Amino acid sequence: MARFKNKVVAITGAASGIGAATTRLFAQEGAQVVAFDTSQTLAESFAGEAAIVTMQGDAGREEDVLAMFALATSRFGGVDIICANAGVTGGEAGLFDQSVESWEQVLRINLIGPFLAVRHGAKTMVDSGRAGAIVCTASVAALRAGAGGPAYSASKAGVVNLVQIAAQQLAGSGIRVNAVCPGLIESGMTRELYDKARAKGREGSIGKLNPLRRGGHPAEIARAIAFLASDEASYVNGHALVVDAGLSTSHPFARPSALGETIF
Repeated sequence: MARFKNKVVAITGAASGIGAATTRLFAQEGAQVVAFDTSQTLAESFAGEAAIVTMQGDAGREEDVLAMFALATSRFGGVDIICANAGVTGGEAGLFDQSVESWEQVLRINLIGPFLAVRHGAKTMVDSGRAGAIVCTASVAALRAGAGGPAYSASKAGVVNLVQIAAQQLAGSGIRVNAVCPGLIESGMTRELYDKARAKGREGSIGKLNPLRRGGHPAEIARAIAFLASDEASYVNGHALVVDAGLSTSHPFARPSALGETIF
């Protein structure tokens, strides 16, 4: 397939997991890709892949995001597709234990990062006379409590609202803005969980709360992102596509404290 022939794609958080799978899928389907990440091994990850240009930077830092789009413009004349994928978990601390500094860091990467990608990416598209698609990685944790830490969940809920606002404010531009909401996916972000389960011989318990009774793979999310970015989704705009094996149909979770316990 060559759905993205002659298209230019910019992807943040491209070094591993969903970002790496998405980067490779776009390249395989004909796109020129600017892969952006903080990782020191980013260039090594895509060495020898001619369709992929790498750039090290921080998705939550405006100067770096501007530099990413400047690179896409200087090398390829602009950008057609943006995947704002970079994210951090913020750990497992509860609402009353997580520090303000941790919240600030999570929001900077997970919410300000997509804002910067949308803001400057859309301008790059308009300035070069291109219509295009923007896909932001949110999470099932954006939908209701029980699927992620407090700061992470709040930041991803912000991403869902961000794409709705952006879709409205880009009306008439031809630029579509959507989000993908992954469930439990094996990636760098969840490596510790998977490693612990395997060490205890309990890998089979991963994902057991969803109806398919398994965790997901980065390639499964990459295919959803590619769909949203493609002409096959030409009438999909301002939408959050849930890809979670049905987890969010109930979101069961264990409460952190019993009724009547002191939480402070």
